[in-house]
Amino acid sequence: MSTTYVFNRYGGPEGQELVDRPVLEPGPGELGVKVYAAAVNPVDWKIRSGLLGQRQPLPAAMGREVAGIVTAVGDGVDGYAVGDEILGAVAPGHGGFAKHTIVRAVDAVAKPEEVSFADASTIPIAAATAYDGTHQIELEAGQTLLILGVGGGVGLMAAQIGKVHEFTVIGTASESKRSIVESTGATFVPYGENLARRLREIAPDGVDLILDLVGGDALREVAELATAPRRIISAADPATAIELGGSALNRSTESLAKITDVIAYGLVDPHVSARFPLERAGEAIAAVEAGHATGKIIVEIIAA
Repeated sequence: MSTTYVFNRYGGPEGQELVDRPVLEPGPGELGVKVYAAAVNPVDWKIRSGLLGQRQPLPAAMGREVAGIVTAVGDGVDGYAVGDEILGAVAPGHGGFAKHTIVRAVDAVAKPEEVSFADASTIPIAAATAYDGTHQIELEAGQTLLILGVGGGVGLMAAQIGKVHEFTVIGTASESKRSIVESTGATFVPYGENLARRLREIAPDGVDLILDLVGGDALREVAELATAPRRIISAADPATAIELGGSALNRSTESLAKITDVIAYGLVDPHVSARFPLERAGEAIAAVEAGHATGKIIVEIIAA
């Protein structure tokens, strides 16, 4: 059996619980994975709350990105064998906060030896999002990248990617995250009154890309700083970005392998800030849902 964290009704966290489920065999094109670590993302609680629809059959397993060891290989899969260390996004209908899960081979890459399981678990969604967000509109060295919500896992990795490319990086976050944001080399601007004016003082000619990880009024307030509306990209609120003339963040097929290499070379640190055992997965989700998490929070099934 595989212990799995699920929600059994849409709404608040009171519907979450641990259950035991049979260990499933992978289907064609899939990998069975023994999970070592799974990262927590805002999408986890947003799915449970029903904000993204209520189409999933219940109970629904939680957790979208994992790192672990291959335990079984489905038909038609080449390049993977039992015992391989991998990282990837879980297959639809499966969950990462579990002792075992299923990952589609096309959504996985080999885990580099230099990368821990904990760090690797943050790559398939969070790190790949940061990579895509900083490459959807190509900037040149010296151009300015503004990251709204820079203090979370995606934002901190996006700031580091920006520095690798020698962008001028500016990031907004709560005052409590100043130190970790500045450690990436980004210019920190705290939330609060007159945010747009304070940003304009730092970037009087505007910014060449706004990567939005917050959405809503926060994005509307600073949108005028973009040198052109199309230079607004949102991973948090695509509707508002499109309303402002920007676009949703688009996920690419090559970002997973590329950002994995970047992290393996030590150029980007996922900043895993807290680890919770599977039995406390609810606390890990609550920490992300509260919006106060700095860096990445993971559920660690097997410490390694």
